[in-house]
Amino acid sequence: MWQWLCGWRRHRRLGGFALLIVVLLLLLLLHRYYPCLLPVVSEPCENAVLHRFNWSELIPLRLWGRTLGLQTENSQFLLEGMPFRIFGGSMHYFRVPREYWEDRMLKMKACGLNTLTTYVPWNLHEQERGKFDFSRNLDLAAFLSLAAKNGLWVILRPGPYICSEWDLGGLPSWLLQDPGMQLRTTYKGFTEAVDAYFDHLMPIVVPFQYKKGGPIIAVQVENEYGSYAKDPDYMTYVKMALLNRGIVELLMTSDNKNGLSFGLVEGALATVNFQKLESGVLKYLDTVQKHQPKMVMEYWTGWFDNWGGPHYVFDADEMVNTVASILKLGASINLYMFHGGTNFGFMNGALEADGYKSDVTSYDYDAVLTEAGDYTSKFFKLRQLFSMIIGQPLPLPPMIESKASYGAILLHQYISLWDVLPSLLQPIKSEFPINMENLHLNDSSGQSYGYVLYETVIFGGGHLHSRDHVRDRAQVFVNTMYVGELDYKTVELSLPEGQGFRQLRLLVENRGRVNYGLALNEQRKGLIGDVYLNNTPLRNFKIYSLEMKPSFMKSLQHIAGWSAVPDHFVGPAFFRGRLWIEHQPQDTFLKLQGWEKGVVFVNGQNLGRYWKIGPQETLYLPGPWLWKGSNEIVIFEERTAGRIIQSVDIPYLGRTQYVD
Repeated sequence: MWQWLCGWRRHRRLGGFALLIVVLLLLLLLHRYYPCLLPVVSEPCENAVLHRFNWSELIPLRLWGRTLGLQTENSQFLLEGMPFRIFGGSMHYFRVPREYWEDRMLKMKACGLNTLTTYVPWNLHEQERGKFDFSRNLDLAAFLSLAAKNGLWVILRPGPYICSEWDLGGLPSWLLQDPGMQLRTTYKGFTEAVDAYFDHLMPIVVPFQYKKGGPIIAVQVENEYGSYAKDPDYMTYVKMALLNRGIVELLMTSDNKNGLSFGLVEGALATVNFQKLESGVLKYLDTVQKHQPKMVMEYWTGWFDNWGGPHYVFDADEMVNTVASILKLGASINLYMFHGGTNFGFMNGALEADGYKSDVTSYDYDAVLTEAGDYTSKFFKLRQLFSMIIGQPLPLPPMIESKASYGAILLHQYISLWDVLPSLLQPIKSEFPINMENLHLNDSSGQSYGYVLYETVIFGGGHLHSRDHVRDRAQVFVNTMYVGELDYKTVELSLPEGQGFRQLRLLVENRGRVNYGLALNEQRKGLIGDVYLNNTPLRNFKIYSLEMKPSFMKSLQHIAGWSAVPDHFVGPAFFRGRLWIEHQPQDTFLKLQGWEKGVVFVNGQNLGRYWKIGPQETLYLPGPWLWKGSNEIVIFEERTAGRIIQSVDIPYLGRTQYVD
């Protein structure tokens, strides 16, 4: 008995000691991690502000204490019941090569940010109706996991509309097959498509919510709906579409000041977007929602560029001073963009303001990091500001990736578009012109991007008139002779007279769909109506789709007919050459001086468009898309081709102009 009692007491003492150890560990965790939820204050004595959970250390206890999530109370955010302040930055996984996601996140941390925001582009994840892609550079789950690993909270902005200077604001173009489509409303054809998309998207998102042990602390309902506001029931529909599929975190809306009152939905926190801190703009939030924390969801750190315009920049000192003023007023902030990246492929959007203006390929945005992820003066000024506010040393900034100048690359072979047609492309025959989206292609999802060639037979010449039915730009050929262009401003041309029957060809480019404003329903591309010759509508077309998908580009490699480039040649044509790399590939920039307008492919990857009208003069080529050894470069040039392109180590985005 005595031995049993002694043993029991010993075990009791050991159990008590173990309990004490557990309590001490919990206290250490509280001391280390919960101070990160304190608000930012101006007094330097409160140093433990705005640190956040270190995800890599919390993996074993990731569900511990996770019950409340991000809340609003008495004009402040609470995270797990403790005061919290959001220092956010926007970076879009679909604009950045997957190999660089973590590098950009580490740079966010080094700048002093605790939250990452990203849009989700429906038109990439469901390029064809009913076929969903969340792989490779579209692996949203991997992106969210990486944010968690690197200690960043996430505010997810799943749309379905995202704006973002992205084609049709992220909506898939096949929606426009319906002639009565009403985008961003409760129109049945739209909501059925959104429901099907969300049925696939939300099962990926839901496990990454805070209350499930993930990094997502808030989810945005649609995007800037107050500037559209065509259907008073729509925002409630989107909110319920999220809630009914398992979204349990704080909901938010996002609008500019003028749209705030029209973009509200009950149960979601309203946030505001701007660049210049106008007097009273944050107080205006109190007029639409009382006693709620203030947040600038999009503080625009720069601006985007259009073809034919300048490269916009925003003064670094003015930007940092405005950020400091916003924080001094007690608001949370998200920097749009922290890192802009690139509109690879044909995914750039467009603006409908004083006429149609398409966006350039680069989404550098004059952001905190450059298009290639390098530091700017904005980064170091913001890092200094956030470091002073937080009161503790920030992580060291990661080393920047070296850039390479591989020199001149000879494009030694070419093949005319006219020679490609009979070999690779099967025409669609139609009595009437058909717009791009309604072509019977891609399992009836139509064509989304690229070019369409309309070919018909004419007798004689005369007066060609588009009746403003060209979207967006058509090169006109009689047989293979270039005649001129039709676009929004030029709607008529004179065709030369000739004997017998001749082919009239219209090569129409979709330069990017408008992504913002009230004209979303009118974004069909190609020929959207009749074109007239001598007041008679043209009929009996052969229509060739030139979407330039990877399968087409791969077939192009093996086609017969490639030949040496002559001294003088006028497109449209494909040109190819090779870049040989001896060592580990690095980022570079392709300069196309002497070329007029077209698209560049490297190892099958579509880098995007170039155009001599600028402002952009170089295309970003990420190192991970290059191979050690031989790399194939293919250029589709619409008109005037050069013989070489230059690989340089410095980008040139054009003449600069400061944002007003």
